[in-house]
Amino acid sequence: MADQTTKDDKPLFGRPWIFIRGVPAMKFLPPEGPLEVAFAGRSNVGKSSLINALVGHKGLARTSNTPGRTQELNYFVPEGFSGETGDLPPMALVDMPGYGYAQAPKDQVDAWTRLVFDYLRGRATLKRVYVLIDSRHGIKKNDEEVLALLDKAAVSYQIVLTKTDKIKAAGVPKLIAETAEKIRKRPAAYPEILATSSEMGEGLEELRQAIRQTVGIAA
Repeated sequence: MADQTTKDDKPLFGRPWIFIRGVPAMKFLPPEGPLEVAFAGRSNVGKSSLINALVGHKGLARTSNTPGRTQELNYFVPEGFSGETGDLPPMALVDMPGYGYAQAPKDQVDAWTRLVFDYLRGRATLKRVYVLIDSRHGIKKNDEEVLALLDKAAVSYQIVLTKTDKIKAAGVPKLIAETAEKIRKRPAAYPEILATSSEMGEGLEELRQAIRQTVGIAA
């Protein structure tokens, strides 16, 4: 899939993106085809806001102040690819349910958790998981549990710091260095740490470039 562009040669992130499917259980996953990159993180880490900023579409991924709002694997693809005539999208973005605290019954949270873990272990087209970490809190215990799962499943992942506008600018390089040291010995971790702010638009182009390189698509 190296050096592939979309069928009308528009840049990957320079065209509209659309929501195609919410997946509440593994049996509802789309057929494996285009490569996928997924976004994981604690509840309320800012996944939906980051995805919206990434593709320039404020209302694509649903955002909420209520932790745990995303309850399914939500699939997004560039607009204009039906798949009916073989015109598969070049890639898909997957917004995963937040882990950690969620205002929902325990059995429902457990069901989300099983869905996420089953997806991570069993999806051959999953190219990389971008694990979002709130800059104000750093890597917490349940983040470490997810990183350990990704290591065990041999799923490549990269840390993306969110909400960097909420901390002092001078503290960002230090946080990047501290985070890089924490994941240094983790076998499935990509070593480069990305720092972003959805609100300020910071780090978005670096994240877009990282995704393009991950799935082998030209800018």
